Amino acid sequence: MIPRLGVNIDHVATLRQQRDEGYPSIVDAATHALRGGADQITIHLREDRRHIQDTDVQSVHLVTKEFGKPLNLEMGCSDEIAEIAIVSQPEWICLVPEKREEKTTEGGLDVMGEENFTKIKSMMAKLREGISDVKISLFVEADEEVMRKSIELGADAVEIHTGQYAKEFLDNGDTDSHIELYKKAYNVVKDTSVGYHAGHGLSLDSVIPLLQLNIFKEYNIGHWIVSQAVFEGLQPVIQKFCKVFKEHEL
Repeated sequence: MIPRLGVNIDHVATLRQQRDEGYPSIVDAATHALRGGADQITIHLREDRRHIQDTDVQSVHLVTKEFGKPLNLEMGCSDEIAEIAIVSQPEWICLVPEKREEKTTEGGLDVMGEENFTKIKSMMAKLREGISDVKISLFVEADEEVMRKSIELGADAVEIHTGQYAKEFLDNGDTDSHIELYKKAYNVVKDTSVGYHAGHGLSLDSVIPLLQLNIFKEYNIGHWIVSQAVFEGLQPVIQKFCKVFKEHEL
């Protein structure tokens, strides 16, 4: 089995919102990404609407349905965003933490606190009631107890926050400690139905050591792909990822 590649196109929308003149097209970005070999499109509708806008969700979903691929909608535990998700009916939802002042998602979802646990559980129930056959992943840190809580919540998958690993990789720092945590967390879920995914900050180089672990079934990668596409084009960059992924079949 070849690991799945989800391409996050948020930062195409970031560029568009700088001028708010309608380009570059988020629909074209989704189309090119899927033509390049992406297995799904990932977008994050944030409460502050800093990049993806409400209308983008439906527009991108139309593209993914045309290609027969899923839309993975990232969102915080917001009732307002949940209503938009219910109207849009994405195949996947990834619940993520969200702070207005952060540049990007800074860490995993807190599932350990009783209040947060209850809030997440309630949101998952609301989404499942409103979206037929939706699958829900939780964007979390690689921690054994967090895995157990995610299983208790009934998550279909966990997406491991790889941001710190990715930064250490760029800085030639200690990545071994992160990899050990990823393996320990995987051991908790490997014999369950919970999928084990990874995402945040990954590049074509930093994803390779993770592929070599043969534990992650899906990767969601965006910022590096969109950045490198400035020089090479979106489809060629994604095709490079697909080639590397095929070399590391599970």
